[in-house]
Amino acid sequence: MKQSPQFTKIQEQMKPGVITLDGFLGTDTRNLIDILVEDDGTVRRLGLTHAQIADRMEYFRQKGLDGLGEFIHIDSSFDVRVDSVRGVLPSPFGGPGMYQKVNTTVRNLRIGREVTFTDMHIHFVRDHGFYEGKGSAYRIDPEVLIEVLEL
Repeated sequence: MKQSPQFTKIQEQMKPGVITLDGFLGTDTRNLIDILVEDDGTVRRLGLTHAQIADRMEYFRQKGLDGLGEFIHIDSSFDVRVDSVRGVLPSPFGGPGMYQKVNTTVRNLRIGREVTFTDMHIHFVRDHGFYEGKGSAYRIDPEVLIEVLEL
């Protein structure tokens, strides 16, 4: 698929050193549109929407806030911790909001796996279907996310 000039500008914002030290693309050299299309295909193949995934991420974030930085047990199969770091970040996609540096870690005790995501990830997934580029330290493979969050 051909990438629009708007997506090229967004991709420039995702490069290392622009918004974050490491950026959002990792070692992925594909155009942003190709990253989005591939991850969208994975989510659709699994019969879900990005909004459903983001809702589940938000659910764990909200539940985990009760732990004040400590793991708490949720829904008999999950341990969740929410950690806050000072500061906010703008989205490379633009828009009116700034996103707090909050990390949510969800451990699925049934399968022995965990994922960590940020408030920015919730925005990325819900509003853009973006899980970061391959090779990014913060990339969340949508298939792994769906498995760990039991969607």
